[in-house]
Amino acid sequence: MERIFGRPIVTQEEMRARIRELGKQITTDYTGKDFVLVGVLKGAYAFYADLARAIRIPMRVDFLMVTSDGSRAKTSGKVKMVTELTEDIKDKDVLLVEDIVDSGLTAQYLVKTLAKKKPRSIKVCTLLSKPDRRTNNVTIDYVGFKIPNKYVVGYGLDYQQKYRNLPYLAVLDIEGDQE
Repeated sequence: MERIFGRPIVTQEEMRARIRELGKQITTDYTGKDFVLVGVLKGAYAFYADLARAIRIPMRVDFLMVTSDGSRAKTSGKVKMVTELTEDIKDKDVLLVEDIVDSGLTAQYLVKTLAKKKPRSIKVCTLLSKPDRRTNNVTIDYVGFKIPNKYVVGYGLDYQQKYRNLPYLAVLDIEGDQE
């Protein structure tokens, strides 16, 4: 890989430990419920897989994909679902798994859209939160890490569709490409 990223902002070991903690908490919170874990592709794929393995209760799994016009650094403010869920979530307890919540636009859109399918409950879990960038009101129920307003890659997050496979999170080290 080209060396365009800096040192890890969150190491692989830190992620593993935090995901185990989140898995334990989610297991406790959802025990006895009709639970559906919904991953937002592409960015959440690595976090979603590790989180699903850390949750110790029966669950259904599903995915959806969304796009927003523009680059990750400069969104148009419009979110569109590219794929629909394959599971019926009516009367189910849904946990939406995101890679990162910064402005909150995508998470807010997805919660409102999925709520129309009448789940019993819907909550949000994100690996990364950028509270300094939040412009939309969205409740995040489970947060892996709060990070500063830096453009990060790795562990599912990309730069021009690359670097998703890094086993840790690193601040992108290219001038002018910060969010």
